[in-house]
Amino acid sequence: MSKTVKIGNIDLGEFPLLLAPMEDVSDPPFRALCKEQGCDMMYTEFISVEGLIRDAYKSVQKMDIYDYERPIGIQIFGAEEDSMRRAVEIVERANPEVIDINFGCPVKKVVCKMAGAGILQDIPRMVKLTELIVKSTNKPVTVKTRLGWDDKTIFIEEVAERLQDVGIQALSIHGRTRKQMYKGEADWTCIGNIKNNPRIHIPIFGNGDIDSPQKAKEYRERYGVDGIMIGRASIGYPWIFREIKHYFATGEILPPPSVHERVEAAKKHLEFSVEWKGEKLGILEMRRHYTNYFRGFPNIKPYRGQLVQSDTAEEVVALLDQIEEKYSTFDVLS
Repeated sequence: MSKTVKIGNIDLGEFPLLLAPMEDVSDPPFRALCKEQGCDMMYTEFISVEGLIRDAYKSVQKMDIYDYERPIGIQIFGAEEDSMRRAVEIVERANPEVIDINFGCPVKKVVCKMAGAGILQDIPRMVKLTELIVKSTNKPVTVKTRLGWDDKTIFIEEVAERLQDVGIQALSIHGRTRKQMYKGEADWTCIGNIKNNPRIHIPIFGNGDIDSPQKAKEYRERYGVDGIMIGRASIGYPWIFREIKHYFATGEILPPPSVHERVEAAKKHLEFSVEWKGEKLGILEMRRHYTNYFRGFPNIKPYRGQLVQSDTAEEVVALLDQIEEKYSTFDVLS
């Protein structure tokens, strides 16, 4: 019998698929779709500890979690010890299974405060902050990070050992440096080296460029990771989780979701978004997703233009119905 992967006492199955925490994407409406399609473990959008301790509405709202999402991790980012400690107390009240620390966000406004990937410029501080959080909670603490600040400072193998030594219970690694942002190809070689390091006993999850079942299987076998974290490939395409699982189990490639499935997913996403954020904001924040739901559809641009200009849920649903009718005979290839 194959060994299952655990974060603390949380059993994630034999080879879990995780949803990466993505700002303005990994909210409850989107997570609901990913869970429905077989995602094993999800994370919230990253949450500013400064926002939490100041009771900022947007930061607090990001901690909304629902029972069907479990197990789930709340991800926080920050750079100040006192703020991180106080934020952990607030996060614990939301009762996630895991507290995750973001040491990987490459965005300038985060990095310039020495948070996110910024802390990769100061590894001792990174280790110290992690140890502080581990000691501040009884919940499992995990970390998501990158290979290094740039290609001259790739110390991730040492970092993995040191973070494990101070008590983290899983590590997710995006196979790029901060300098790369999201450009170029993710390098999984270091991720594989960490997994194969005899000193490492915590789960190692790889992240970066997994956009097909075939690639997921190839990387699983080549690098030996304990699971895969999927980010951009899931945006507008939550079916990536079920497709990978089906391929692992059978070796077969599932047909892509039909036009009807895509329209229904967009409707469900919209409905939950409006319910959770209110109609105005819910409709506004759904606009970024339509391109992805209907990617590859011929002559979709006029509909997309109308979708992003519609101000009511009724208008959007009517347009989605029109899309389904127009493309009912369209053979979706990808």
